This record gives sequence, C-alpha cells and structure tokens, in this order.
Amino acid sequence: MKRQNAIAAPLRDFVPEHFRLAIDNGIAVITLDRPDRKNPLTFESYAELRDTFRAMRFDDDVTAIVVTGSGGNFSSGGDVFEIIEPLTQMEAAELHAFTTMTGDLVKEMRACPQPVIAAVEGICAGAGAIMAMVSDMRIAASGAKVAFLFNRVGLAGCDMGACAILPRIIGQGRASELLYTGRFMSAEEGERWGFFNRLTDTGGALDAAMEMAAALNAGPTYANSVTKRMLQMEWAMGVDEAIDAEAIAQALCMKTGDFRRAFEAFAAKRKPVFEGN
Repeated sequence: MKRQNAIAAPLRDFVPEHFRLAIDNGIAVITLDRPDRKNPLTFESYAELRDTFRAMRFDDDVTAIVVTGSGGNFSSGGDVFEIIEPLTQMEAAELHAFTTMTGDLVKEMRACPQPVIAAVEGICAGAGAIMAMVSDMRIAASGAKVAFLFNRVGLAGCDMGACAILPRIIGQGRASELLYTGRFMSAEEGERWGFFNRLTDTGGALDAAMEMAAALNAGPTYANSVTKRMLQMEWAMGVDEAIDAEAIAQALCMKTGDFRRAFEAFAAKRKPVFEGN
C-alpha cells in the first residue's frame, strides 16, 4: 500500500492534497472536501489525515482542531469504488496494512494534544462516523444522521476502535444496536444518548464548533492538553491509580504560568488572560 511522505510541523504553510486545511488564531480547521459524493475517504486521504494529525502533536501554534465536511455533509465514509471495490481484490497482508492504517488515523487523533471538535452536518457514516466518534467533542446540526455502516457491507462492527470507544460514549446496549444493525442515528437521538454535545440549526454546526474552539483557546491550553491525555490514559486504570495519576498531572499544572495568572487575576478581580504555559 502506498505510503505518504512525512508531514512536518509547523502546518501553517502546508497545503494538503486530499482535504482542506486552514489555521487561524490557533484553530486548525480540517474540511473533508468532495461534496459531489458526500466527502468520502480514499486510501490517500486516510494516509494524509493520519500524517496531518501526527504532525499536530508537534505544532505549538495549533491549540484546537475542528473537523468538518463541505456541501452540507460530514463524510459518507470509505469511497465505494476507490476503497471498497479494491479491497475485495486484496490479499490478507494488504488488507491488514489497510486496516492498520485506518486504525492509525484514530490513534493519531487521540494522541494529538489539541482537543478535536467534530462539526457534523448531513450524512456522517462509516469511517466518517468513526472520525466524529473519536473527536473529543461533537456538534451536530438538525438533520444530521450518523451510521456505523460496516454491518451493511458484510463486515463486523469492530472497525477502527468502535467496539472500545462507542460504548464508552453512549453505553454498551446502544452501541451494540448501532454496530449490529448499521442503522442511522438521528442528531436528536445522538444528543439524547450523549454522542453529540450540542445541536444547532441546519448549517450552524461549524459556527458552533468554531465558537467552542475559540473558548478553549481562551483557556489554559497546556492544561487542556493534560486533560485530554488523562481522559485517554485513565480508561485503562483503576480508580485509585487514576486518582494518583491525576495528583501528579495536576501538580505539574500548578507549576505553569497560567496557574499563577489565574490567581493574580482573581486577586485583582479581573478575568485571567491565559498564555498556554
């Protein structure tokens, strides 16, 4: 399987081939941009997204990431003719290379220190649903629909970490239903189940996500990165170990300038201005 060249930070001058990237005031906006086909993914876009999220780990100028789609849809998932059809012709080693690459995209989205916000309009299916799922927060517009479609194409629901991550968001029973049936979950259902943090009117998801990202950027961004790291790590910990790990992490945050700035602002009865260090 073709490998991408390495993508290096800083990303402000990077122009992707397979999606759009814009960075302004610390917010990186990744737009899946094949609107004529509801923004499907290809072998190349998977790899470029994976490498871009990996480079985000090292880009200090980016402190929040928004992922969205163009043309009123998030993503229809893997392209039927550019991915699914070729997969039916591959041998086991090639198939494993592909599934490892798609899993690596999920790992890189989880590993980057910046909070990732998915702005979901319209169709959000298959790998698109996975990208929304693995984001730290999700905002949907009215009319958005999410489906983990793997069952519909004869595959198992255990794709890209879905069986591990989705139950932690919406519960085992609800996740089982979506993964066994491949049915669509409405935006309203998704908010009720805890998949979506917030609903907006149609066309408003990106604006709401940008507002959320700006609010995060106005906060202590280094401390936010620690929060993200601990949210990931503590899945595999017992409660006592998690409490001990948080004691160490919080002690480190107490050594930051932002902690001092917060105290000084409180003492002076003014709003703190955080600098992310």
